[in-house]
Amino acid sequence: MTFDLGDQSGRTAIITGSNSGLGKQTAIALAGAGADVVLACRNLDKANAVAAEIGSRARVEQLDLASLDSVRDFAKRIGTADLLINNAGVMAVPYKRTADGFEMQMGTNHLGHFALTMQLLDADKVADRVVTLSSFMHRLGKIDFDDLNWEKRRYNRWRAYGDSKLANLLFGKELAKRLAASGSTVTSTIAHPGYADTDLQSHTESFQDRVMVLGNRILAQSAADGALPTLYAAVSPKATNGGFYGPTKLGGMQGPPGPSPYRKIADDEKVRTRLWTVSQQLTGVNSAL
Repeated sequence: MTFDLGDQSGRTAIITGSNSGLGKQTAIALAGAGADVVLACRNLDKANAVAAEIGSRARVEQLDLASLDSVRDFAKRIGTADLLINNAGVMAVPYKRTADGFEMQMGTNHLGHFALTMQLLDADKVADRVVTLSSFMHRLGKIDFDDLNWEKRRYNRWRAYGDSKLANLLFGKELAKRLAASGSTVTSTIAHPGYADTDLQSHTESFQDRVMVLGNRILAQSAADGALPTLYAAVSPKATNGGFYGPTKLGGMQGPPGPSPYRKIADDEKVRTRLWTVSQQLTGVNSAL
C-alpha cells in the first residue's frame, strides 16, 4: 500500500521510538518526502543505524520515556518541530517499574508521552500537529484510577497494556479539546496500526512471543503498512483535531488508513479530565492548557 505524503520539505518531525518497527518506517517515509526527522530513542545504537540508513535528513537524540529526568532534559535541549509523533511503546512486558516508580507500560506509553508533549507545547516547540499512537487493544483497557500503577492488584500484562493504550486515546482526545479551547493552531490526532509485524511482539519474555511470531507471519501486515495510519494522522488534510485513524479493512486490522471506530468512553469528558489531572500529579508537569 502507498499513501501520498505530499512535499514535506522544510518540515521537521520528532518521532519517539523510531529505532525500529512503526517508528522507523514513519521516519523513513517522512524523510523520503523531504522532511527532517529527529529519532528520539532510548537505544542509540539502533537509532544511529536507522539514521545512517535514512541519511542526512535524520539525526538522533537520546530519550528514555521511562525516566522523567530524561524527558525533561530532552524537552529542554530540543529545538522546534512541526510534528511530534508519540510512537514509542512497550507491550505486555513482565511487571517492571520505571525510574520514577510507575508501572512500566503506563509509565512509558502514556505518562512519559504526556510529560514530553506538555513540556514541548508549553515551550511552543510544536508548530503543527501532535500524533499519539494508541492501539485496537485499547478496547481491553479499563483504567483503575485507584490503582493506576498496579500497586494493589495482581498484575495482568495485557490488561496493563490495554490500560496504557486507552490512556493514549483519552489523552489525544482531551489534548485536542484543550488546544482548540486555547485558540492554538496545533492539532492533536490519534492513530493505531491495526495488526502490524513489529518488534513489540517479541518482548513479553514468555511463550506468547512464539505465538505472536506465528501470528505475524499469518495475519499481520508489514510495519511499513502499519505506519500508514500514523502518517495519515500526521500530514493528511483530512485528519481533523481529535480524530482517530487506523486501517479500514478486516475489522481495523489491515488496509488503507482512514477514520477508525473506538470505545465511546474516549468521549467521556469526566474520565478524560480525571486522567489529565492524575497525569499532571504523577509527572509534576502542570501545563497551562
